[in-house]
Amino acid sequence: MTVKLLNHRAEGPASAAALLLGPSLGTSYALWDAVAPELSAAHRVVRWDLPGHGGSAPDLIGPGATVGDLAALVLALADALGIDRFGYAGVSLGGAVGLHLAVHHPERLTSLAIVCSSAHFGGSAPWRERARRVRGEGMEWLVESADARWFTPGFTVPRLVRDHREVDPEAYAACCDALAVFDLRDRLGDIAVPTLLVAGKLDPATPPAHLREIADAVPGSTLVELPGASHLAPAQCPRAVLAALRAQLDGLPTSGTAVRREVLGDAHVDRAQARQTPFTARFQDFISRYAWGEIWTDPTLSRRERSMITLTALVAHGHYDELAMHVRAARRNGLTPQEIGAVLLQTAVYCGVPAANSAFATAQRVLAELAEEGETDAGG
Repeated sequence: MTVKLLNHRAEGPASAAALLLGPSLGTSYALWDAVAPELSAAHRVVRWDLPGHGGSAPDLIGPGATVGDLAALVLALADALGIDRFGYAGVSLGGAVGLHLAVHHPERLTSLAIVCSSAHFGGSAPWRERARRVRGEGMEWLVESADARWFTPGFTVPRLVRDHREVDPEAYAACCDALAVFDLRDRLGDIAVPTLLVAGKLDPATPPAHLREIADAVPGSTLVELPGASHLAPAQCPRAVLAALRAQLDGLPTSGTAVRREVLGDAHVDRAQARQTPFTARFQDFISRYAWGEIWTDPTLSRRERSMITLTALVAHGHYDELAMHVRAARRNGLTPQEIGAVLLQTAVYCGVPAANSAFATAQRVLAELAEEGETDAGG
């Protein structure tokens, strides 16, 4: 007997580590068009369609379906392709499938990335109403608002809007049934697989607070917020999503503490942690998670650029002790002494000569210390 599988597209070397990519409700695997080919250079990438979406048969699920049912279809696909363990990344409903797999089938996952998704989707009533309307009226009324739900004003991806229009209404409604009953908030602490959360700062469907809720509960997880991204971040901001996924898959530092150590050095972070008290613990956690885990990990700007901005801000506000620390950080991030001097000269124009005078004195002292320590090359 032939088992009916989810429609899928496989890319990359068959011998490479597998990575499965899940779509959002109403889209097809085309959601990953700008990301999957890049990832397939080093991974066996398999992206799949939801039932009744893209090329998947609508009768793979029916009324009263659950996210667990969709996860079972994903596992059946992996089994048919001979994939035992895999990394997983999913958007919205595809992300919910990933959370279910991490809770109920952790032995199958090597890593997890949840993109513009949630551990719950606002209660059952809105989804049951949407399912009722789709079953009675079809898809067109939803397609009219697709761009507003998925993207920021003025942006669209015609292929995805077309795919939305062509979704089977019954299968779409069954997916709504699944979202209506999905809630894994009480199981998030059980997730042990390395987990990345990617939020679109302008996402109205699953706002960043939903991803922060998961990050707060999943031990050791990393949260990245993408400026300018709405709900379908892989289509709207593919380079930023790609950078975040590559960092996770290639083992690059994405956690706030790791980045903080890379930029400021182990000695500084060790001192800060040694001085931590119950009174300051929440502030230290805030710094590590927000400043270093969200801002400094945002791939929109390079670390060199962030160092330039930070030096300027510290001079403007007269924070010379912090400036000394970040002159060292700027050298680690690749700025030369000449470039640091050029940044400080710029501050003389816009922050004032007295502020720049103090800044040059501070920077000269730190650069001399680095020279004595033998750190004469950028990145030393």
